[in-house]
Amino acid sequence: MLFTRQTPRRLEPPSLLVGKKLWLPRLQIGSSRLFAAVFRSIGVDAEVFPPSDERTLALGAQHSCGDECYPLKITLGDCLKILDQPSANPNHVAFLMATGHGPCRFGQYASHFHSIFNSLGYPNIPVISPSFENGYADYGESSTLFVRSAWRAIVSADILLKLLLRARPYELVRGSADALYEEALEMLSRVFEVRYPGYGHQMSAIQGALLRIRNSFRALPLEPLRDRPLIGVVGEIFCRLNTFSNEELVRRLEAAGAEVWMNDVSEWVWYSNDEQAREFARNGQKYSLSAMRARIRNLFQKKDEHALASLFHEDFLGREEPKDIREVLDYAEPYLPREGASGEMVLNVGKAIYFAYKGLDGVVDISPFTCMNGIICEAIYPRVSRDHECIPIRNFYFDGTQSDLERDIGIYLELARNYRRRRLSSQRAAWAERLPHARYHDL
Repeated sequence: MLFTRQTPRRLEPPSLLVGKKLWLPRLQIGSSRLFAAVFRSIGVDAEVFPPSDERTLALGAQHSCGDECYPLKITLGDCLKILDQPSANPNHVAFLMATGHGPCRFGQYASHFHSIFNSLGYPNIPVISPSFENGYADYGESSTLFVRSAWRAIVSADILLKLLLRARPYELVRGSADALYEEALEMLSRVFEVRYPGYGHQMSAIQGALLRIRNSFRALPLEPLRDRPLIGVVGEIFCRLNTFSNEELVRRLEAAGAEVWMNDVSEWVWYSNDEQAREFARNGQKYSLSAMRARIRNLFQKKDEHALASLFHEDFLGREEPKDIREVLDYAEPYLPREGASGEMVLNVGKAIYFAYKGLDGVVDISPFTCMNGIICEAIYPRVSRDHECIPIRNFYFDGTQSDLERDIGIYLELARNYRRRRLSSQRAAWAERLPHARYHDL
């Protein structure tokens, strides 16, 4: 079934959001907008923050002491910018702010926001933190629908970003890939804000829209493939995906002659699921009802991911993601054993090694300044590089005060090009030894 316009059938929204507009942070814009559409499908008036700007930074800095990490300053500033609008009514506003466990300051964002709002005279603004861990039980009758739709939205947004990053460096008409991406995002948003009779109906609508999007990207006029270095991007999830916080680093890499392969948002979900399974095992609950529900959820997520990603098998040849998150974790194990480390640092190191084995020409780690994950990874990357043919790995830290980013990108990409030439030359020499009668330049 191809996508057709329908009038969304509204559910009664969760009680804490009745009569309120829910504002979502701008993570990766595609995943944020589709997530907002999923909220609308369960009756919540949801929208993504307007683009961040200097006002964002000013408000964030005004209400923070400087010890907080850069993503907090940006998200807090965006919240306060909403409340600072003349038409804003604090009684009709709510904010989405995910949370997490462990030593990272990210886990304190939601409580910190409550404290700031209280100090400003807004004690009743909800800051909600949806969680895969409890199956979104806070959303009552909408919980099951929400979790399934949210996962499909995340996978679809990852696919859209891959299409954009594969096409944009080679577009013949400047801006055409971004324009097509915007059209695709609007189309999928209309799909996800609809309440369907069943999960199969929704999947058919998503697949129909993705097929149309795929065909449109395949028809996009592109220049012949050039010898661009392919750079993998890892790092702290907000700073990596929020283009304002990283000063459009991906576009700058593309402008300097590179193509980028970025970590998916769905990777973090798979990691969280795996960590949850390990937690059940550690607590002797491996065969509990909760563990069984989590395994069933995993099976449905795998099924949904395959149903969507398989439509793009030809489009992402050479850009295949790991078949299982444990492959990434196994790569990280010699450097950051899972029993002694957790979180993004493990994923970043493991994915950097995965990128090296996939033949990429370099890896960039995007993190906020003073980020614990970034600092630990930076200490480990030199060893990772030495163990993998000296692939260049570079940390880029952001706190809003970068001075000469273009120079740093230029130096890094020269290292990546040199590595590429050295690696290709070594591969040709190896083939020449196997085929002694072949002409060297024919290999």
